[in-house]
Amino acid sequence: MGGASSYLAMLAIAGFLIATWLASKASKAAGISDIVLVITTGLVLGPDVLGLISKEYTVCEQIRHVDCHDTELEYKVANNLPLGEALGRIAEMEYCHKEDYLHGEHHDDHGGSHDSHAADSHANDTHAADSHAADSHAADSHAADSHADMTEHGDDSHRRLAGGGSYHTYEECLEGSCEADISTQCQLTPDVFTLIGHAGVALMIFESGMHFDFDQAKIVGPWACVVAVLGTFTPLFSGALLTMAYGYAFFPYGVSAGTALAPTSVGIALRLLGEAGVLSENFGQAIITAAFVDDILSLVLFNVLFSLGGEFDFFNVVAKPCIGIVFMLAAMYAAMTFWPWFICDFLLPKIPEKEGMKVPRADEALFLLMIVVLLVYGTITYLLGTHLWGCFIAGMTFACLRPPHHAHHVWVRQTKRMTSWMIRIFFACTVAFSIPIDKLMSFDAFWKGSIMGIGPCILTKVCCAPFMGKAKWVIGWAMVGRAEFAYLIAQMAAAGGMLDQDMFSIVIWSLLYATIFAPFIFRYVLNKYIAAEGLGGIQKNADDDVIHGVTEFQDDASVEPSEKGEVAAIDVDYKARMADLEDIKVSTAAVEEGTAPGAPVAQNGEPSAKCCVPFSRGMM
Repeated sequence: MGGASSYLAMLAIAGFLIATWLASKASKAAGISDIVLVITTGLVLGPDVLGLISKEYTVCEQIRHVDCHDTELEYKVANNLPLGEALGRIAEMEYCHKEDYLHGEHHDDHGGSHDSHAADSHANDTHAADSHAADSHAADSHAADSHADMTEHGDDSHRRLAGGGSYHTYEECLEGSCEADISTQCQLTPDVFTLIGHAGVALMIFESGMHFDFDQAKIVGPWACVVAVLGTFTPLFSGALLTMAYGYAFFPYGVSAGTALAPTSVGIALRLLGEAGVLSENFGQAIITAAFVDDILSLVLFNVLFSLGGEFDFFNVVAKPCIGIVFMLAAMYAAMTFWPWFICDFLLPKIPEKEGMKVPRADEALFLLMIVVLLVYGTITYLLGTHLWGCFIAGMTFACLRPPHHAHHVWVRQTKRMTSWMIRIFFACTVAFSIPIDKLMSFDAFWKGSIMGIGPCILTKVCCAPFMGKAKWVIGWAMVGRAEFAYLIAQMAAAGGMLDQDMFSIVIWSLLYATIFAPFIFRYVLNKYIAAEGLGGIQKNADDDVIHGVTEFQDDASVEPSEKGEVAAIDVDYKARMADLEDIKVSTAAVEEGTAPGAPVAQNGEPSAKCCVPFSRGMM
């Protein structure tokens, strides 16, 4: 029966999701990142091992129904027979031109290395072709003289597919172009789990941008930017060089692998620094600023990488990233100047409130504006290369609103659980289902991934802050952590044909090394540094809940309630705190009265609340 079969499918998906949830909770109970255990759960329960989830839900439709390989393709091409639906469609799209490969086949015939079909097709024309090559085809004569080089690289003017690589025979071009076309179609219409996972990463990157502290970036920015540059480009180049040492080409394999190693996990550093109470210290802010700048640079690299899909195109590879950088700088300036005035002083005060509403209308309007800005900015940078860049910029737009952290609270209150599940699905499904288990479990992938993990993935980050004094190792280890973005780059590069299964498995192993070891070693190094310098140990004022002049804003929405009554209590408390926050200024009561030294004063003589204030330690 149809109902019975669909119910069994629902049971299977429910069981899979419960298993990933338990894996996540077990990891957190053990105090470790849940990425490794969630990916392992996806691998074991996925379609390639136990098969709890069917391939219909995990594999792109085009891959399941389109066959790009035909054992009789050469015979069909030689006799002008129909090539079949998939390959025939590629032939009609004119990705490959048959006449461009006749010259190559002809010279291969003279070199004695071409197949019998090519020899037969040219047997009657050998003398005429030789005469033509000697008298009037200098290019062909040059190709014959450098046959080995042409065999390795192909004829770039005719034999390169835009987005698919170079080929030596017409049949190879058809099959390769077909695979590249399927990859493109699967990225446009992915399977449902991949779509959910990618959406979750976009939401996480948006939320990450909301943590950006413009004021602290001005203070620690120059040195932090140097750390970020070293922490981004040393893994990129060392990873690319090691990939070449493994026998792969610099592009696309080396560049793709290096780009996947470049991003840093901001979340791990935020959590551990916050737990230790040193987030507002100079080295703590240097870590956070460097991690954010590292992510921005990685987004630019990500944009350039996927713009390099085929032949070099100046507009796609150079002009679009430059336009994107200009747009990002303009958006950052607007985040500090225009958006705080427009949202806090112009828009939200005009929205009437209604008694008894669970969520204030002003917060509903703010949340709707966040969604709109996220979609608009994401669309703009999608046209420039990748929507993820726009997601981060959109998050930065709300980093300077008053009161501090209120915009972030509104966002996580509406999206936290949804985003948590989407990220869980990203690792358990999008990443895990794309990993070829036979390749991942091979000794070759393990030892190569181990070298890449210890070297380009970890050591390059550890050594990226040699000029930061005693805190250099703390900052270095803080930059080692990897999370969603790094795995996303690797997965999308593999889906786009820029990493083969072997190299993709090597990159996954290297990322797992950083994911597993970074939190433990960073915590150890951080605690050792704090003890040596006498830092940490935040003392909270129990009377006014103010820490160092900045009001602490506890985000209760980030705590998962266990009972329905607790949910109701959070809602009641939320309304009370929202009312209180209307009267909260950015500093202490002395600043509110305008008597504190250095208190900002507006033109009308009233104290002016500063927009972009340093984040409180308690929040982080």
